[in-house]
Amino acid sequence: GSCTMKLNAASELFPLSWPEFGSIHPFVPKDQAAGYYELIEALEKDLCEITGFHAMSFQPNSGAAGEYTGLLTIREYHISKGDTQRNICLIPSSAHGTNPASAVMAGMKVVVVACDEMGNVDLDDLKKKTVEHKDNLAAIMVTYPSTHGVYEEGILELINIVHTNGGLVYMDGANMNAQVGYTNPGIIGADVCHLNLHKTFAIPHGGGGPGVGPIGVTKQLAPYLPGHSVIKTGGEKAISAVAAAPFGSAFILPISYAYIKMMGKTLTDTTDLAILNANYLKTAIEKDYKILYSGANGRVAHEFIIDCHEFKRSADIEVIDIAKRLMDYGFHAPTVAFPVHGTLMVEPTESEPLAELNRFIDAMKSIREEIREIEEGKYEKNDNVIKNAPHTLAMVCNDRWDKPYSREKAAFPLKQQGVDKYFTPVRRIDDAYGDRNLICTCDPIEDYK
Repeated sequence: GSCTMKLNAASELFPLSWPEFGSIHPFVPKDQAAGYYELIEALEKDLCEITGFHAMSFQPNSGAAGEYTGLLTIREYHISKGDTQRNICLIPSSAHGTNPASAVMAGMKVVVVACDEMGNVDLDDLKKKTVEHKDNLAAIMVTYPSTHGVYEEGILELINIVHTNGGLVYMDGANMNAQVGYTNPGIIGADVCHLNLHKTFAIPHGGGGPGVGPIGVTKQLAPYLPGHSVIKTGGEKAISAVAAAPFGSAFILPISYAYIKMMGKTLTDTTDLAILNANYLKTAIEKDYKILYSGANGRVAHEFIIDCHEFKRSADIEVIDIAKRLMDYGFHAPTVAFPVHGTLMVEPTESEPLAELNRFIDAMKSIREEIREIEEGKYEKNDNVIKNAPHTLAMVCNDRWDKPYSREKAAFPLKQQGVDKYFTPVRRIDDAYGDRNLICTCDPIEDYK
């Protein structure tokens, strides 16, 4: 999915068990945390070299917090120049959902920029809206490669258009793992960029945290990096703190530090493999599934989008049905319905071995054949192996079996699953109902008397 994490090596995680990192209060005097400061300074230097920026702030606790912080530095920069009216933030329609939310929280007004049929930002629409708002333009938020899984071929022109009209460029660093070693936000011309350390630099991600979303900035924005009332951080014109701790979730920074130090120059190999793996998967399944966007050469970046709309028309199979069926094949589904409704976004990262990539290909091809069986009338549209997925162990082993297909087809669609099979513990739930209706599972208040 769009925030797929890479492999978290045990050697990177091991330092988290050390009390020297885990038992220090974030407000202790600097001389009592000399090792931490040495690590933070070294990590900042490495990340600045990787991104091409002048300075970093580790205070933001997530990618979304990094977005908010980066936009605050841009806002403060404009205010310091006397341009208090600059509050327009241009955001492409392909952006992460947190982008417009962060812009609004930072006190900006969002103007959406259209994308073309190839998934790139529509430069004509960008020019029109940039000129229209040039007196009030604060920034543009752009993801590179885009959330559509393609490299914005007009990225340099895009940045030039915004800079010419007085705005600054915020680059969403969610897809930095398709840049490392080949290019970076500084080379491209961005003014500020957040990094998802949980994604590109190996920190675990999930369950709401912990996360780290540091921002890198140019020399002109460095004075505005966030400060702190207890421990001095940031620049001489620092914005107020955006997190309670001066260096955010500093406890997990050793992971990225170790990852970068051990990888060294081979960091470029991870970019190679992330892009290669995505294109390998895309090429293997594009005859069975429509790939929504690809670049001028028919290639994608490090992720790609599978369009599943046609199956709704031909077999009444929706993208959520495919996601549920993938559980029977032993896969947690990729990102569903983002950034485009009715699609799956696949991002293998460089960590997936060839055998696992092939297993996913086999699963997707098999599911396509199952859809074809419905299209050809072999199974009813409302009673088939995909609509009934996932199939639990209790269901398959039950004495009663009333499905129009075999138990083997339900639970073991691929032969290799006979050796290694995961059973989901529960059957399908009504996701939408659960999202829209609060259901309390607590004991009644009387039981606490």
